[in-house]
Amino acid sequence: MEHAAAAAITDARGIVTGWSDAAHRLTGHPAQEVVGRAAGELLAEPPPDGAVEALAGTVVLRHRDGSAVPLTLTAHPVLGGDGVPNGYMITAAVPGDGETTLAGQAFQQASMSMSVFDTRQHYLRLNDTACRVMGVPEETLLGRYFLETVEDAVHSRGFNNNLRQVAETGRPVHYESYTGAPSLNREHAWNTEMWPVRDSSGKVTGVALAAIDSTEQYWARQRLVLLNEAAAGIGTTLDVVRTAEELVELLVPKYADFVSVDLLEWVLGAEESPIALDGEVVLRRVAHGSGTEGTPEAAVRLGEADVYPAYSPPAKALRQGRAVVGQAGEPDFMRWVAERNARAPEGRPHRRGVHSMLAVPLRARGTTLGVAVAIRIAHPDDYGDDDVVLAEELASRAAVCIDNARRFARERTTALALQHSLLPRGLPGQAVVEVAHRYLPSGSLAGIGGDWFDVIPLSGSRVALVVGDVVGHGIPSSATMGRLCTAVRTLADVDLPPDELLTHLDDLVTHLAADDSDEQAAELGATCLYAVYDPVSRRLTMAAAGHPPPAVVLPDGTTTLVPLATGPPLGVGGLPFEASEMELPEGAVVALYTDGLIEGRDRDVDHATAELCRALTVRTDTLDELCDTVLKAVLPEEPSDDVALLLARTRALGADRVATWDVVPDPAHVAETRQAATEQLTAWGLDEAAFVTELVVSELVTNAIRYGEPPIQLRLIRDRTLICEVSDASSTSPHLRRAHAFDEGGRGLLLVAQLTQRWGSRQTGSGKTIWAEQSLEPLSF
Repeated sequence: MEHAAAAAITDARGIVTGWSDAAHRLTGHPAQEVVGRAAGELLAEPPPDGAVEALAGTVVLRHRDGSAVPLTLTAHPVLGGDGVPNGYMITAAVPGDGETTLAGQAFQQASMSMSVFDTRQHYLRLNDTACRVMGVPEETLLGRYFLETVEDAVHSRGFNNNLRQVAETGRPVHYESYTGAPSLNREHAWNTEMWPVRDSSGKVTGVALAAIDSTEQYWARQRLVLLNEAAAGIGTTLDVVRTAEELVELLVPKYADFVSVDLLEWVLGAEESPIALDGEVVLRRVAHGSGTEGTPEAAVRLGEADVYPAYSPPAKALRQGRAVVGQAGEPDFMRWVAERNARAPEGRPHRRGVHSMLAVPLRARGTTLGVAVAIRIAHPDDYGDDDVVLAEELASRAAVCIDNARRFARERTTALALQHSLLPRGLPGQAVVEVAHRYLPSGSLAGIGGDWFDVIPLSGSRVALVVGDVVGHGIPSSATMGRLCTAVRTLADVDLPPDELLTHLDDLVTHLAADDSDEQAAELGATCLYAVYDPVSRRLTMAAAGHPPPAVVLPDGTTTLVPLATGPPLGVGGLPFEASEMELPEGAVVALYTDGLIEGRDRDVDHATAELCRALTVRTDTLDELCDTVLKAVLPEEPSDDVALLLARTRALGADRVATWDVVPDPAHVAETRQAATEQLTAWGLDEAAFVTELVVSELVTNAIRYGEPPIQLRLIRDRTLICEVSDASSTSPHLRRAHAFDEGGRGLLLVAQLTQRWGSRQTGSGKTIWAEQSLEPLSF
């Protein structure tokens, strides 16, 4: 290749009219000594035959110091207006190695692409590397406008604009680009420095540039970008399928033209049962994506299971536990591609044109979960070692997120199953309250909480309404909820007043927290609301431990929050709980709920409470419909916490269903009392219950007279059961015992226990009440 080193201009007679600085440096003759002289006077020997006619050839010039300088000259005619040459521009290059100066040789042999342009973006000089990049010799480009020599119009305009900017402003420019070149079969990244070239007067006479191929550094940065995007973009949800989709979205189209994620069947199940990965492997497609609309490369539909033969790259990757690269031409790869294409619908080849594939196993915590497959079709580069390292790193991160999602799903399923097993499945039938309830588990990443509710039948046709919320989420909270739910039922069976029951429950939580580890102790905090409704007095007695107050809807539609002296949450200890009472008309609706109904991120509690009160006034045919109405009106689309809602509509037992007698504390009056009770049963139409009732009344009244203290009172309640209650002023509770053969007493309560459905005693503010229930046929109300 020849190199432009100097230039001279002659007229048609061969007289030198122009002499460049480069010619001065090359020959030692300054322009003032040469201009006006005949060009032939500079020759050391005659030119070779035919050189003048060919306007090109190697000649020997005489240097100013007398030495001979062999040069290759090329003459370019300068045409006049009539098309006849009126002069010539002669350029010279040193044959062989070309440059004679060290600086010139450094320019020509530089490993980076270097070029020089004039101020109008015409080529003046290119080094060897620039010519290789452009794919043409220097002579093809010299003197041509830059935009005429390239095809990439978008990149070229930006490049040309930077050349113009340097020429116009005289300031250097750093230019980064990612584009192809005529001699390169793929796109490259370039770091280009452009700077102005000035003459001795400081005038900008050209623009020089040096372009460094930074493709490897570019892809290294892109890999880091992918890793950063993976850290932020994969695992945003604890959902297995969505996590796989995020991996696909990250890789297409930057890294691959098509990506699929297939998981082993057990990963998507509730139970963990890894399988052997020898031979054929069954995988289920959970996500795939393509740079082409419609994803034509997919041979397996989403959600479908497919069998991968042992020779296939995905099966190999699973078996070997490392990435497997497949390239066009490899037997196993081509066999697998052919098998996939054979299954494609007619006219829709799935993998034709695939030239490189990368299958990488998804492994987390020593367990293989599935495989991700990336293929390249339009992307020109095959997968290499750097791609394998990147793929394994991305797959590792994705696998951990998938495993976390799998574990979360399994724990959520377990916690939800535990929660449902502990919550009441079917609330017992009540004559005095109509109930409806809803429980919505949290869909947040925190997991299932510890909300619970219960309806507990009490003696005297009373009923306890309970709602509570355990701090925390997951299986520990569900287990704690089960403990508290059982404890409440046990304490309710003792028939404690609400404030005393919460005091005992608070002690239990405190003891549980002290027995458990520090990590679990935090999960043992809880709130609770315990209310007791008495259908005879129509009074609702309640106490709260750090829980929201209930709402009450009166028959006229008025809705209010019950003013409660709310005590501390359970587990704080040392502080009292205070009970509150209110009288309710028949048909009132009591709404008990957990804080998830009215509290949450970006939610105003007062506004949500007002929405709750408004929703409770909506007229519906059933309480179930009212539950749905309340949840729809109050809850956001995605609640951040569990929600428990319990609605109870009250009924009253009027005077026609309750009979009360004051008992004279004299055994002689027991028969009189027994007779009054028998007559009441006749009035109620319950003669078939008279025999048992006489025995129960006789025994309970006699015990009260013998062991209790006046005043003594007998009460019969006709509900779904027939209830007999005897109250006295003594706080001593009776105990069931087995009488010996010669004992004169001790058989009365045993007889009562055998003849009735259930019996018991409860403490009252003025003493105690002993009660017994007999089953009756269900009554209509």
